[in-house]
Amino acid sequence: MEIIRFAELRSEPWRNGGGVTRELASHPKAASAQDGAWDWRVSIADLTKAGDFSVFPGMERVLTVVDGELLLLTVDGAEHPLEKYRPFRFPGDAAAHGALPTGDIRNLNVITRSGSFKGFTSIIELSKKRAHPVFEGQIGVLLQGQATVTPGPAGADEGADGGAAAAPAEAEALNRYDAVVGSDTRSPEVLGRGFLAVVSIDRVAG
Repeated sequence: MEIIRFAELRSEPWRNGGGVTRELASHPKAASAQDGAWDWRVSIADLTKAGDFSVFPGMERVLTVVDGELLLLTVDGAEHPLEKYRPFRFPGDAAAHGALPTGDIRNLNVITRSGSFKGFTSIIELSKKRAHPVFEGQIGVLLQGQATVTPGPAGADEGADGGAAAAPAEAEALNRYDAVVGSDTRSPEVLGRGFLAVVSIDRVAG
């Protein structure tokens, strides 16, 4: 079970000085958050002043405000008021400008190479009674509240050699913006109170 601890991520300043980005995951793994040598990337960015967004030719973006009240995003001349927890999709090569009428904000960003991958972001309200699984091709990010994660139940073919059943896995606590990497082998399960962003990266067929 893989957990990405937000507190351990390196922050990289934007080229225009308007904010910083922390990369949660990318494929292939990039040397820098700004080099664009990846087919997809999931990151969290802090915006501290109005300014232009970086352009990513050949990419598609899904942006979700996860802290703060409002981002006024202008994309190719059209203004879009983006409220918290409302994912917004737009072309990576579009001219985009962000204004901060209510102060600093934090975004969850999913960028995918068009024609190769498609990114989706869903906001899930967690439950203390029913765990939410994170499957292969997904990343779960705790946005708010308190939660723990455990590996899901073992498959029927695990432990089939007649050995003793494995002890139940101990739950690990998640801090705000920690991320859980999904798996189809004992898919991690998140339990708690609050909100979880589930990012899905789907490969485009053909």
